[in-house]
Formats: sequence, C-alpha cells, structure tokens
Amino acid sequence: MKSIIQLLHFGYHQMMSCLFPVAIFGTLALSNVIAVPFIHRYDAILLILLGVQVFMYLSGLETRDEIKVICIFHFIGLLLELYKVRMGSWSYPEPGYTKLLGVPLYSGFMYASVASFMCQVWRRLRMDMTGWPGLRPSVLLGGAIYFNFFTHHFIPDFRWLLTALVFIIFWKTRIIYRVRTITYRMPLTLAFFIVGFFIWLAENIATFFDAWKYPDQHETWQLVSSSKISSWFLLIIISVIIVAQLKNVKATRARNGPRSW
Repeated sequence: MKSIIQLLHFGYHQMMSCLFPVAIFGTLALSNVIAVPFIHRYDAILLILLGVQVFMYLSGLETRDEIKVICIFHFIGLLLELYKVRMGSWSYPEPGYTKLLGVPLYSGFMYASVASFMCQVWRRLRMDMTGWPGLRPSVLLGGAIYFNFFTHHFIPDFRWLLTALVFIIFWKTRIIYRVRTITYRMPLTLAFFIVGFFIWLAENIATFFDAWKYPDQHETWQLVSSSKISSWFLLIIISVIIVAQLKNVKATRARNGPRSW
C-alpha cells in the first residue's frame, strides 16, 4: 500500500510538471481539427501558448526564475530550428505571419517545454545531484553537443563519441529526488534516456498533428525514426546542464548573501 501511495505522489508531481508540454500538444491537436477564423494556424498556436505561459506565471505554477530558463531554451531552440529547416531536416509547410525564415515562432516553445518540465520536476521533487563533474567539463560537453547538431551537416557526426563522453563524464552522477519523506537515487544517464524516450513519443504525436513534417512524412505520416531518441538524449543533457548550473549559481548566491559594491 505504501508503494502505491508513493507511486501516486510521484505520478502527480510528474503530471503537474508536464502541464506546459500537455498544453502544447493539446493545442496542436485541437488546432489540427478546429480552424480558428481569420488567423493562420501557426499564428493561433503562438498566441495560445503565450497565453498559457502568462497564465502559468500569474497563477504561481511557474516562478520568475523558471520563466527566465524557459526564455533561454526558447532562444536556443529557435536558433536550432532556423538552421535545421534551412538544411532541409524538416519543414513547416503551412502559412503564417509569425514565421521567421520558414520557421513559426511557436516552435521555440517545444524546446521551452522541456525546460519547463525540468524546472518544475526539479522543484516539486526537491531534486539534487551528487557527483556532478563541475562547470568546465559539463559546459564544454554541452557546447560540443549543441554545435554537433549544426556541424554534422558538413563534417562527420560525432554524436556517438559525444554519447560515450556523456557516460564517462557523468558516470558517478546521481539524481536525488524525494517523494514525500522518502529519498531516491537514479543514475543521471538513465534519466537522460528515459526523458529522451518520452520526448520521442511526444514527437510522434506532434508530427501526427502536423506540428512539423520530416521529409519522409510529406506523403503520409509514419513513425519518427527511433534514431531521434539519441538526438533527444543529447538535447536533454544540454537542458540538465543549463538548469543545474543556474540552480548552483542561485544556491551559491543564497549562501553568500547579497553582494556589497
């Protein structure tokens, strides 16, 4: 019975942490079957998601610091989208006034939703880490992973080398999370894979509702290649590195108190 209660509490916090991603996929699904009069679908999605973000902040579901992290991810994701669409990796075929170089501005929210989940679950499960490799190796690895998403179009793809480095650098890193009064631990690399797998499932839902299309989906929808799990695995690492470092900076400032100038 106690295990069931723990699982229910864990599931509740996971569900609450997924509110923004659920809002995104719900909007994609509804907008695919219900046309909004006098406005393009991509533009309507952007306005709805902006409204959801404002509501989550004003209602206290997200803090000001979490909004800052989400904005960082929106910018990072939008840059990646602009490049990938230009390189033909995928496309957004529908019209819209809020498209920049063929990319609808709402697309950045799909990356921001990952940040929203990370921040929410970190706070709700009172997460911490042990064995963190430190600022330099984690940031250098995160930077290398991000740039590999750009460079693999004209030089060899180093994702498998970077994946090996992830296991080496984060070998001793464990996530500590708390459900009620019980503390649990999990290898960070396992958490990377689990989240990456569920994002891949979400990506299949998104492409099914025409959020974007891969080249092999223009004629008819088909399952997104399972190789994309490795891409999301690596992208999650970037999000964890950024969130962890920002949390560390905030904790350091809290310990040291306000600085006097």
